[in-house]
Amino acid sequence: MDIFLLLLGFVFVCLGIIGSFLPVLPGPLTSWVGLFILHLTKIIPMDWTFLGITLGIAIFIWVLDYFIPAIGTKRFGGTKYGVYGTTIGLILGLLSPIPFGMLLGAFLGAFIGELLFDRKDTNRALKASFGAFVGFLTSATIKFAIATIYFVLFIIQFCEFKGTFF
Repeated sequence: MDIFLLLLGFVFVCLGIIGSFLPVLPGPLTSWVGLFILHLTKIIPMDWTFLGITLGIAIFIWVLDYFIPAIGTKRFGGTKYGVYGTTIGLILGLLSPIPFGMLLGAFLGAFIGELLFDRKDTNRALKASFGAFVGFLTSATIKFAIATIYFVLFIIQFCEFKGTFF
C-alpha cells in the first residue's frame, strides 16, 4: 500500500508542475496533495507543521493567481474597467475549451474592458492588455516555482526514507 501511495503522490506532484501552466489544474495545490499523500504512508512520519505551512503557501498562491493579472493590468495604465475585464476574461478563459483560454481571456478581457471605458484610445487598451499578459506570465512563473519546490521536497523526503520503502 505504501508503494501505491508513493507512486500516487509522485503523480500528483508531477501534475502540479504541469498544472502551473494549464488553467484546469491548480498547480501548487495539486503538488501539495502529492506531499500529503506521501505523508499518508506508514514510513514517512506525519509532519503537520510542514503540511500546514506548505498548504498555506499553496492556498495563498492559488488565490494570488486570480489577482496578479489584474494587478498587471493596473500597473500598465489600465482602469478599473480593464481590471474587471481581466478578471472576467480569466474566468471565461478558464471555462473555455481553448488551450490557452486563460491567457487569451485575460488579454481580451482587459482590452474589451478598456475599450468600454474609452472607445477611442486603443493604444491604452492594448497597453493594459499587455499588462494582463505580463501578469499572467508572472503568475505562471510563481506557480511553477512553488510546484517545483514541492517536487524537490517530495524527492528529499522520499530519499530520506527510501531504505524503508524497499
